[in-house]
Amino acid sequence: MFQTLAYYVTVFHRGFTSYTTRRLQELGLHFGSLFPLLYVGKHPGCTQAELTEALGLDWGYSQRTVTRLVEEGVLTREKKGRAYRLDLSAKGQEAFQVSHQVFFDWDAQALTALDAHEREQLFALLAKATRKEANSTCMTPSAAP
Repeated sequence: MFQTLAYYVTVFHRGFTSYTTRRLQELGLHFGSLFPLLYVGKHPGCTQAELTEALGLDWGYSQRTVTRLVEEGVLTREKKGRAYRLDLSAKGQEAFQVSHQVFFDWDAQALTALDAHEREQLFALLAKATRKEANSTCMTPSAAP
């Protein structure tokens, strides 16, 4: 079990979630806000349907998250035509900067044992495994072990 990709992914996920949660709590946000915030920051004026589809979210979860972020003053939601368009508020811009930077800060801490060449190799191997995984059925819910 300890010499499996699943084990290491879980260890890194827990570390990243904990670190990111601490950083976002400084802004009054939670981990579940991270990817919707990043998506809107990189796609200003997107619709909620676009955000929901791009992030693979459940519609209800997406609705609750966007509503909460609007109420907290992080996102703005303005009706344009038949759809509501999402943008970052001034508070949202600050949260976006922190949310974006957290990836680089956590990597710097988590990968201190690796030199630049080793980090490059690690990312190349992970990218290769990710491409291979995208073509496999191991992650589809209908696949039985």
